[in-house]
Amino acid sequence: MAGLNIREVREMSDSALEKAMIDKREELFHLRFQQAAGQLENTSLMKYAKRDLARLITVQHERDLAAKLAGEEGQNG
Repeated sequence: MAGLNIREVREMSDSALEKAMIDKREELFHLRFQQAAGQLENTSLMKYAKRDLARLITVQHERDLAAKLAGEEGQNG
């Protein structure tokens, strides 16, 4: 019942990464709503959704930092 692995996330394009983040946030919202209503039977789904979202955010942050560093190297060189 594992979610996304980091290799899959790193292979995504920027637009696919952005869409996956939106989808994962929406999924997490619905899971929280179900939990609050007492309808969520498998609470481990929330754990997997949170981890997947964290992976997506981490890769996006890595890409942002790499782009920023590449831009600074271009200005200095």
